[in-house]
Amino acid sequence: MMTSRPPIYRCSAAPTIVTAAATAALILFQCVNLVSSFAPPPVVLWKGKTTSYLSPMSMYSSSTSPSAAAEDDSDCIDINSDPRLARIRLPRALGIDWGTDLSFSFVYVRDLEPTGAAFLSGAVNVGDQICELRPVVDGSNKRNEDKTDDVAINLIGASFDKVMGSFASLGRDIRDVDIVFFRGTKEELKEACAGGGRSLSDGKEKITISVIQKNPDGTTARQEIEARAGCNVRKVLTDNGINVYQSLTRWTNCKGKQLCGTCIVNITDGSSGTNRKSLDEASTLRENPDSYRLSCVTFAYGDVTVETFPPINAAQWTR
Repeated sequence: MMTSRPPIYRCSAAPTIVTAAATAALILFQCVNLVSSFAPPPVVLWKGKTTSYLSPMSMYSSSTSPSAAAEDDSDCIDINSDPRLARIRLPRALGIDWGTDLSFSFVYVRDLEPTGAAFLSGAVNVGDQICELRPVVDGSNKRNEDKTDDVAINLIGASFDKVMGSFASLGRDIRDVDIVFFRGTKEELKEACAGGGRSLSDGKEKITISVIQKNPDGTTARQEIEARAGCNVRKVLTDNGINVYQSLTRWTNCKGKQLCGTCIVNITDGSSGTNRKSLDEASTLRENPDSYRLSCVTFAYGDVTVETFPPINAAQWTR
């Protein structure tokens, strides 16, 4: 007895779907190339030289170029002081993903959106450090009465919160911004700032660090130290001969490499002018007041009062 086999149906939907997906991907790729072809990099001052092309998103006249703006304002960073500096004009929507290390300062470009203005400009690289932000004010922008809309904001070594706050505080009518980037690492930027002459550090404002030192006999001494905004508290104190370590840790500490957690100070006033605590720092200082900080990872952007040798609790018994 013969039995008939059920008919076999072959599905051709899979090849059709693959073909459609490949076609869509090809069309998207061509569209991206077409868009980028209409958006050449903006005018960039790198190594003190101006490129010969203009971008539709940043058309500069002789009076509104970033170089002219910088020359008119002594508070701006002199990009001619270092070949690794660049002042770039970009739309306000940058398409940049910002990042920092555990100190939550020295903000850098962590990633670029493939369709963002910064990526399409070709002038911004992953790893570039942000140094300055200045809103672009032209005839179509409504300037405020005190004329501070176009003031350059120095962001060298600034906290992540300050950088994000600077962008958030831009007026609604601001469409473009001039940003100074440093092409190098955090350590290289620090070295450039300490190089002397008319350099990166010239535009930074001065702050006062008031230090309350506790003496072995129970008395206290007060010292005023002038420093630049964004300075590292431990470095300023140790450079001025002030000890921030208790007991044997004066000789066994990690020398500011963020490893030992023994350089504890108390920010008794002005804590809002410092960078926020990282999770690691907060864990190290558990069971202590919120004003306690590790001086090696604390950066001051305003006047602060620092107390050395504050009383510490059980979690820091080795300090």
